[in-house]
Amino acid sequence: MNYQSDIFPVLETNRLLLRRIEKDDAHDIFTYLSDIEVMKHYGTKPFQTVDEAIKAISKYESLFNENRGVRWGITIKEDNKVIGSCAFHNMVSEHFRTDISFVLSKDFWGRGIAQEALKAVIKYGFEYLNINRIEAVIEPSNVPSQKLVERLGFSKEGVLRSYEYFDGKFDDLYMFSLLKSDFDSDE
Repeated sequence: MNYQSDIFPVLETNRLLLRRIEKDDAHDIFTYLSDIEVMKHYGTKPFQTVDEAIKAISKYESLFNENRGVRWGITIKEDNKVIGSCAFHNMVSEHFRTDISFVLSKDFWGRGIAQEALKAVIKYGFEYLNINRIEAVIEPSNVPSQKLVERLGFSKEGVLRSYEYFDGKFDDLYMFSLLKSDFDSDE
């Protein structure tokens, strides 16, 4: 699992361009990360200021520069506006494993955009980063995300009990995984 941190991988699909998130994208990031509905299953409170988005972008840069992961901004090809993001994070190179996460502005829900973006990211991970296992941890109440990863071939492995502490309580999460041998990039 290796990549050059000075060359950010830009991915393209039929409708989307997945690219590096820049400081100029802070307002776009703030727009969806301040939305209560979008943040309902995100594990953090909705952003209150654009400065929080700027700090998040710095974290995305560190993730990439330190070879710990990659977070792509999701844009529609005709428009450079960031409408969401998807990421590999918690990369464990010696075990060829990574976590995947995604978030999308609710204005774009139900259009297949998250699925299209995730499929490109997964394909990149298996083909270019030599990943063997991709994990997704999802709240039990987040049924749309569970259905999305299952459509992409992920298997539900079980419950991670009291896995996260958020908003004064411990939350269970479901563990889903996708192995390289399970993924059909031609679908």
